[in-house]
Amino acid sequence: MGKGRSIAITVMNLNAIKALIQDSLDDVEDVIDEQLNSPVSLIKEISTHLIRSGGKRIRPMLVILVYHAYGCEGRADIMLAAALELIHAATLLHDDVVDNSKMRRNEATASAIWDNSAAVLVGDFLYSRAFQLIVGVQDFSVLSMLASSTNIVATGEVLQLQNRHNPDISEDNYIDVLRYKTGALFSAATQAGAIAALRPEEEIKLMAEFGEALGIAFQLADDRLDYCADPETLGKNLGDDLADGKITMPLLHALKNANANDKNFIRQAIMTGDRESLPRLQQIIQACDSLNYTSMLAKRYVEKANNCLQILQDGPYKEALSALTDLVVNRQA
Repeated sequence: MGKGRSIAITVMNLNAIKALIQDSLDDVEDVIDEQLNSPVSLIKEISTHLIRSGGKRIRPMLVILVYHAYGCEGRADIMLAAALELIHAATLLHDDVVDNSKMRRNEATASAIWDNSAAVLVGDFLYSRAFQLIVGVQDFSVLSMLASSTNIVATGEVLQLQNRHNPDISEDNYIDVLRYKTGALFSAATQAGAIAALRPEEEIKLMAEFGEALGIAFQLADDRLDYCADPETLGKNLGDDLADGKITMPLLHALKNANANDKNFIRQAIMTGDRESLPRLQQIIQACDSLNYTSMLAKRYVEKANNCLQILQDGPYKEALSALTDLVVNRQA
């Protein structure tokens, strides 16, 4: 149990990466199922609704791939991978409440089906379950790292909330939001794999940098998709970020490069969160080449992430980690 399968990978797509570590991923799912058990039926219903709605399990995959890239076997990675997925699920429940989101992964959100109070409280339950798992690992360095990472994620959420409907945020400040909000949890996953593998501090730091850069690239790809993806493939409505008052990289770039009239239109759309502005915004973004700029920036972070992988020995797990960076920026959902 928990060992990577010996398979030949000709095309390293997401399914191939999962196949490489399928036994470990199955073990993670078993642990998650155990943690969702509760005498309170609503907890099981809401948490199962979210966790079984088709998530990619990227964060658990990162824990497992880094752990095995160091030649490790055993189950030290399983509990940490499950804990990271529970933390991620908790953030999604809370995000959907804050953003008043109605759809996620082509399904109604928990807050839309039940209510905000239930979604928030079950999110709290998942956080507590995650830290019960982490404490069970009995490694203070892991506990300290994940506690810090969770705090950074929460800080990023508040920073994003503070910047809603604010057209004057700088690109550097926006990258900071991504570093806190998404990069921190990716970084926690890759650090967890290295810590479980008992690697020295300098290698753990490199894996932290790898995860952070990958997380920023992931979110930049998400920014791009919110203005150009097929809604059914994306699993949510286009323009959700705009309606929520979130300024993202395509808008930031267009705001800097558009003509005066279009700049005023963008500013007004950001301040009002007017979803009806989306068609014209898409035209402006296209004219300013802002989607390509966002993709280019994501690829810079992918390159930074891949540079961190040079410390790992060549093999299928390192190859899978590198392939995952490309899949992150080229995804359609």
